[in-house]
Amino acid sequence: MTILETGLLSVGCTEQADMNLITLLALTKERHNRLCPRQVLGVRMGLFAVRLLNLSSPILDKRLLVILETDGCFADGIEVATGCSIGHRTLRVEDYGKAAGTFVDTLTGETIRLVPEADVREKALLYSRTTQSRYQAQLQGYQVMPDESLFKVQIVQLKKTHQEIIGEAGRRVLCTGCGEEIMNKREISEGREVYCRSCWGEGYYQSGV
Repeated sequence: MTILETGLLSVGCTEQADMNLITLLALTKERHNRLCPRQVLGVRMGLFAVRLLNLSSPILDKRLLVILETDGCFADGIEVATGCSIGHRTLRVEDYGKAAGTFVDTLTGETIRLVPEADVREKALLYSRTTQSRYQAQLQGYQVMPDESLFKVQIVQLKKTHQEIIGEAGRRVLCTGCGEEIMNKREISEGREVYCRSCWGEGYYQSGV
């Protein structure tokens, strides 16, 4: 099976960078048994962000915090490119329905937000080798387009510090309201009492009774 048959290309960058991209795309493809344009965007965005922050991929420590604005296959691409994950507490999802991500260097505090350019689908047609469909054109085009044509870069500031977002590992308290354990300094304090977000009225569910 050729690279083109798998949906993976190897043109447009240096040979070493190409092989890294191909390897990462293969890894994210394994999670879905197929490769889609959003997975490619996730991998490309993750690699670009790491390069902009002068880090090396994958991040094996907790130097990088990633906050994504959607979940799904795009997030899988980000994970394999950066090494960040929910399990390592280095990846968060704030679901705004956007294929965007904010990347925080937790050592320097440098914070950037990347989002695909508004006309990225149309641009992809110019870089694709296929006319089979717009989907295939995007799948191939996203792999070889220059980073600057794919993404808009913003320097941003978090409304909370990255330390507050990550929380305090190992901290445990019991909610005054429901008695359930709250970890990682996610409680809300009122005087000497502490509450979980659900008891405080910020929960995503309500009792079915």
